[in-house]
Amino acid sequence: MAEIQPLRALHYDRERVPSLAAVIAPPYDVVDQVQRAALLQRSPHNIVALDLPEPTAGEPDRYANAAALLRQWTAEGVLVRDDTPALWALEQEFTGPDGAARTRRGFFARVRVTDYGPGQIRPHERTHPGPKADRLSLTQATRTNLSPIFSLFDDPDQRVAGLLGDAFASEPFGEATDDEGTVNRVWRTADPGMITQVQEALAQTELLIADGHHRYETARAYADEVGGEGDHRYVLMQLVAMQDDGLVVHPTHRLVRGLADDSTRQEALAATLREHFEITEIDQADLRPAAGGAPLQMGYIDSHLKRAFRCTLKAQAIADAALPGMPDAYRTLDTAVLEALILKGPLGLTEDDISHLNGLGYSRTDDEALALILDGTYDCAFFLRPSPVDQVRAVAATGVNMPPKSTFFYPKVPTGLVLSPLA
Repeated sequence: MAEIQPLRALHYDRERVPSLAAVIAPPYDVVDQVQRAALLQRSPHNIVALDLPEPTAGEPDRYANAAALLRQWTAEGVLVRDDTPALWALEQEFTGPDGAARTRRGFFARVRVTDYGPGQIRPHERTHPGPKADRLSLTQATRTNLSPIFSLFDDPDQRVAGLLGDAFASEPFGEATDDEGTVNRVWRTADPGMITQVQEALAQTELLIADGHHRYETARAYADEVGGEGDHRYVLMQLVAMQDDGLVVHPTHRLVRGLADDSTRQEALAATLREHFEITEIDQADLRPAAGGAPLQMGYIDSHLKRAFRCTLKAQAIADAALPGMPDAYRTLDTAVLEALILKGPLGLTEDDISHLNGLGYSRTDDEALALILDGTYDCAFFLRPSPVDQVRAVAATGVNMPPKSTFFYPKVPTGLVLSPLA
């Protein structure tokens, strides 16, 4: 089973860094160069300088530059390491993309790195090769987990929430409101008895990676590369119960480019939609369909006509035929059906195209996806429904990974609240 341990965290010294909001950052994979610069304007010690390093005149290797900065900040006392191991509770108050206000609670720990498998740690999405190489180089240089993986555990009786209740009721170690308006509060809890009870509560529970597959696969590669036993055999995770009231999955919409001058693919797409879907014209404001079960239902719009349509698969048997040999849970997954029936069908995208985003893009908000169609950045878009947590879990239990970006867990877990040294 998954082995969960407290950690001797490396964290910002609150006397040297009174504002955590000035030094935390979103995960590396959602930060562009404009946002990176804005984060560093708030503080030269913003974690983005380590997590998305850049070369300097004195150090042209950006990964070596990150390692040098980490050593400097530690020597200066900007970052300090705890003497004793602890769990770190995290509470996030937020308003999601659906406009609902929620609170999500979990905790930071270090988790032993294992192969994927039943009773241990399971992925739920396929990954891209590029980010894994980048994260491995950064880990090799810094020998530190700078950014946590976000994972889920099953706790129907809410035992862990009860054990952490006293921590959440006390004065937090720190609080930071991020650019999305999410209020992040953290508590350090080092009580050995409580930690043991949390470990016992999760002793028979497997973990499901919600966000951070690239980081976890990097951790596996790094642990094997170093070899032997030690801190490098563990990875920093933020753990949330699947039953937590604040846990919700949002969809990631698919956008396609390269069709404007390709009449053959345009006609093939139109023929497939007419053959397999019931099509109804709708308002642009209604492009995202309401949550529901099989068969696939999606919104569709292209940059030429700019008319919005609701497309409902005529029968689940069509999806079953497009995904032969796949588990039932996978054949009812909207992203999997869309990929097999449309993206790899009339649009002709290959696995390599999907992995390297050749002709394919993603959007996590309805407004952004629509804007990218109306301004011609992309040629067409497919607006999807969210995948329920139970469905994510059911697919993961089969050992089959979902297509990339099948889920969007909001809010993201910020980088910079706690770090986990690996040496």
